[in-house]
Amino acid sequence: MKIAVDVMSGERAPDVLIAGALESLKETEADLILVGDKAIITDALTHYAYDINRVEVVHSKEVITMKESPTVAIKSKPDASVLVCARLVKNGVADGFVSPGNTGATFAAAFMNLGRLKGVSRPAILGTFPTKSNRYTAVLDAGANPECKPINLVQFAVMGSIYASKVWGIKDPKIAILSNGTEESKGTELTRKAYHILKKLPLNFIGYTEGRNIFDNSVDVAICDGFTGNILLKAVEGVGLTVYKILKNEIKKSIIFKGLSLLMMKVFNELKRKVDYAEYGGAPLLGLKGLCVVTHGNSTSKEIKNGIKVGVDFIKNNVNKKIIEELKKFGVSKLNWLHWERHHRV
Repeated sequence: MKIAVDVMSGERAPDVLIAGALESLKETEADLILVGDKAIITDALTHYAYDINRVEVVHSKEVITMKESPTVAIKSKPDASVLVCARLVKNGVADGFVSPGNTGATFAAAFMNLGRLKGVSRPAILGTFPTKSNRYTAVLDAGANPECKPINLVQFAVMGSIYASKVWGIKDPKIAILSNGTEESKGTELTRKAYHILKKLPLNFIGYTEGRNIFDNSVDVAICDGFTGNILLKAVEGVGLTVYKILKNEIKKSIIFKGLSLLMMKVFNELKRKVDYAEYGGAPLLGLKGLCVVTHGNSTSKEIKNGIKVGVDFIKNNVNKKIIEELKKFGVSKLNWLHWERHHRV
């Protein structure tokens, strides 16, 4: 298995990204293709001890910055590192790629080069959210599709359920539509149409769920349009880190609090781990013919390492193959959608 890593994009390229990629060699069986300026990468690698047989460097002379327009940059920089990564997967040289770069450009590069899985209407970003236990909640779409149709939400439910069961090992994942209340009459026209379709499918669909329930283990997969999902994702990241910083600042104000904090250090460390998005390794794009994992623009070495681990688990568990099978079995592939509209009053 080979994972291509875009080590030239993002805010901490290339040294931090290279360090994280090399760290993954100790925890996964995947070999690496580091993509970017070959001279810079080769020089950086001299500072590390690693298995040279498991690391390859592929040159790219351009980088798409975080501030560039994705559509303009994709056309004007055909040799950008993220595009080279996507082509490596398209050509079968790599099994997937990881990038901390411009999210829009990463999605466009993946979509243009890999295309959709058979039957998928739109790919979706899967966001991973912590819960009060050691389980997670998957939220999708977390930003790829600001506007959606009912077929998109239905397919997000199927894809999210497969990911939660195959990668996280959750038996019969509970699926819900993110809404402004749990009553069936709540939501929008979009969510109500998706609701009535999901009730008819052999999934563990439990209805609507509210934002607060994402964290209490009452739901395993929450589906929504990408506009809503991305706002939720950014809000949760901000709240989590803010709460941790508030606690640290309050502790500094009192000697007594400082003393008590030493006794509570294990608890504080666990809280930090829970709210640190680097622990979750980025977000996989579901529904593509291949693997793409999007990480934050300011990714640490830990997030890059964990992003590679996310990709390895995705490939090992044959997620894409299962998505194709389930969409066909449930009759909710893109080609079957007209049938649903005619026979189910969508």
